[in-house]
Amino acid sequence: MQFGMDESLSMIRCLTEAKGPSGFEDEAVAAARAHARGNLDVTEDTLRNLYLRRRENRPGRPVVMLDAHTDEVGFMVQAVRPNGTLKFIPLGGWVNSNIPAHRVWVRSRKGQWIPGITAAKPPHFMSAAERNTMPEIADMSIDIGASSPEEVRDVFGIGPGAPVVPDVDFRYDREHDLITAKAMDNRLGCCLVLEVLAALEGEDLPVQVVGALASQEEVGTRGASVTARQVKPDVALVFEGSPADDTVVEDWLSQTRLRHGPMLRHMDARMITHPRFQRFALNTAERLGIPVQEAVRTGGSTNGAPIHLSENGIPCVVIGLPVRYIHSHYGIACLSDYLNARELGIQLIRSLTEDVIGNF
Repeated sequence: MQFGMDESLSMIRCLTEAKGPSGFEDEAVAAARAHARGNLDVTEDTLRNLYLRRRENRPGRPVVMLDAHTDEVGFMVQAVRPNGTLKFIPLGGWVNSNIPAHRVWVRSRKGQWIPGITAAKPPHFMSAAERNTMPEIADMSIDIGASSPEEVRDVFGIGPGAPVVPDVDFRYDREHDLITAKAMDNRLGCCLVLEVLAALEGEDLPVQVVGALASQEEVGTRGASVTARQVKPDVALVFEGSPADDTVVEDWLSQTRLRHGPMLRHMDARMITHPRFQRFALNTAERLGIPVQEAVRTGGSTNGAPIHLSENGIPCVVIGLPVRYIHSHYGIACLSDYLNARELGIQLIRSLTEDVIGNF
């Protein structure tokens, strides 16, 4: 039951606009549940990890885990200043200069989302040294329009521990095939897990397939440490929104470009990709004419890091969706890359057998 193009876009809109910073993935999990199609058993654990198991799975067959993470980078209120602005800390990795002068949502104690602005000192009040210095998050504030701690507490219902997310609307430029949205790291991956499972509905596969949408990836790949122990896969496909490099490195070094297909990384800061599984994935893509990119990364990591070290070692391949400017308020991606990643995921699962996995 394959999603049509407009259905894919509708799901991507819903999941990227859902508010779900690390540790507060409730809306994202609810959106994923609402878009789960097919003959699936859907369960959760106490960390809000979401599991999607095909009812067609047959015991005794190798288990393939489809991983993605539901959280997005955001912030948390640390304290309220005497002037009524909010002191905050980051949830996930941010570049400090990208933070000020953007709209955000702050969740109240009653679960309402209150609009605010990430604020820094206006230039009129800055010294010459301050104008030429990278701003510190400790010096920034979120302004919700309050003027005292009492107003923040009693009128807005906000206090320490409140989660904060960027306020960004999804847009799709059909003429140029460009998606602009927040949280594409990694709601695109979540959508891919849901689409791959839907496409495989009713097929009698030689493997069992389990989707696992993990929480808290952006704060240390925490959720996937639990999902790997719960699912106990034999191999795993990690779907991830990956930083596109085509606007930030020299052309000859660019390995994650928009419109060139998903990126399969050989290495990042926390995982050397299983070489035999990686070669199988690259050969499958070449055989079927699916465009892919190969990358060697010296930084960053994915849920593949805890998964590949779980149990007795789990072969993992990362299927990365190129997204420009991830870990900021706005990302840019192409639907064509997403659709090619979907096709690669479907075909890899159809190609995996007990013998193939044994050869890894």
